[in-house]
Amino acid sequence: MVTVDRLLTVDQVAERLGTGVRFPRRLIEERRITFVKVGRHVRIPESAVEAYVDAHTVEPVRLRRAGLWRAA
Repeated sequence: MVTVDRLLTVDQVAERLGTGVRFPRRLIEERRITFVKVGRHVRIPESAVEAYVDAHTVEPVRLRRAGLWRAA
């Protein structure tokens, strides 16, 4: 079964990422995100946006409370 991935415009990607349109355009120019050329138009698959966000998500650091039990 083939699933069809929704193609987003640069404006839609910028809105999803909470950025201006220059950021997704730079990602395209630097080939840091998958995109599709439809004639002279550029579209970004929804899965590529999700993959980009997943790849650049940073997990929080858990700090140990080591300093509380040390003898002075």
